[in-house]
Order: sequence, then C-alpha cells, then structure tokens
Amino acid sequence: MCLLAQAHGAAEGRLAPIFVYHRFGRTAGDGMTVRTAAFAAQLEFLKEHGYKVLPLRRLVDQIGNGGERLPDKAVVITVDDGHRSVYTEMLPLVRRYRIPVTLFIYPSAISSASYALTWQQLEELRRSGLFDIQSHTYWHPNFRKEKRRLAPDAYRDFVRMHLVKPRRILARRLGVTADMLAWPFGIYDDELVAAAEGAGYVAGFTLDRRHPSADDLLLALPRYLITDTVDMREFQRLLEVSFERGP
Repeated sequence: MCLLAQAHGAAEGRLAPIFVYHRFGRTAGDGMTVRTAAFAAQLEFLKEHGYKVLPLRRLVDQIGNGGERLPDKAVVITVDDGHRSVYTEMLPLVRRYRIPVTLFIYPSAISSASYALTWQQLEELRRSGLFDIQSHTYWHPNFRKEKRRLAPDAYRDFVRMHLVKPRRILARRLGVTADMLAWPFGIYDDELVAAAEGAGYVAGFTLDRRHPSADDLLLALPRYLITDTVDMREFQRLLEVSFERGP
C-alpha cells in the first residue's frame, strides 16, 4: 500500500481521538505543562465513563489496514519531546491506570539536556510494557525555517538526517523499531511526507486539532494538543465532538 495515497479502511465504527501532551508538573509554569493532578483527573474521568485507552499502533493498523475494529469510546494518548516529567510525574499514573502511551522523543536531548529523560529512564519506560518509544526527529527542527535557510540539496540532506538518524539511534540504544513520527511543531507538507515514507515511517502525527478519519494520510494523522488550559469541561467536549464526528 502506498502511504502517500489516502488512508483507507476503518469502514466500521468510530475512530479514536489522539491526545498529545508534553510535560507535567505540580504547577503549570508554562503553556505546555499540564498539572499532574489535572492529568490524573482526566484519566479518572476516562475510567469512570467507560473510555478505553488504546495503543496508537492499533489505531494506525485500523486506519491503514482495516485491522481489528476499535472498541466504542476508544482514546489514544501520546507525549512529545521526552521531558523528564514523563518519568517523574506521568509514569506513576500510567502504572496506576495501566494505560498504553506512545512517547515521541528527539534523541539529541536524551541524557544531554537538563529537562530531558535519560537513556536509563527511557529503558525503564520501555521495560514497563506501557510505553512505545518513537521518533520526533533528531533535534526537533523547524522544517519551514530550514527550508528557507538552506539550498534545496542541503535541505533534503537535512530532512533525511532528521528522519533516519533517530531510527538508528533508537534501534541501537533501546532495541525498538521507530517507524512512527511526530512532526516537530506539527509542520509537514508533501515533500516531508514523501521523505518520511522513503525513510521507512508508516505513520506520522500532526497538531491538526481534529479527530483522525479514514480520509487522512497515514503520515499526517491529526491530534488534539492538551495543555493546562483544557479544563474538564473542554476535555469532555473534545471526547464528545470526536465521537459525534466519527464516520
């Protein structure tokens, strides 16, 4: 199947919304931090109201290959960047609720940046069986800016490095096959999608704020960005809108 063609399948049932978080903390000191207590309340809401958190891979298989039908009220949770709070704040809740999470990391920061996870922590997340660790490019570039800055050949080489290098590093350091990609800043276009397909990715994820559908490209599936400004009423609305607008 050509991944540049429109995704097909999922003829039956509704598609699960994909939520994306970044970091967690006792307080929301910046726009991308979700208070740990707020995240815990969201997970409790999902549990109490019969929602099922599914692995992202299962949703991708359903859209791309017409795989096993998703259960009613399915939801997918992803986290971008690889901040250390995934280990210190999120992991205990993930273990408590036994939910699968897909974590998109850029390897240049791991065990290097003070805010980032270490390789040892990532290995523990992997061993938990609850985290699927995938690619967020090598250092989280802004491809739009780099395309303006670089000559065409240099830009193509730059893109390829950011797509290929994380896959090699994650295979070597963690023994994982990183064939899913979160686009940095949600930026993608036809050229980037083609490059990702050529680099061996089977799915990519944006910040387009809507639910995925059978008409979406597998390499440009939308996600809802969750920040601390998303209160419980808005969180519930996103869930309801997602299912109301399903196929």
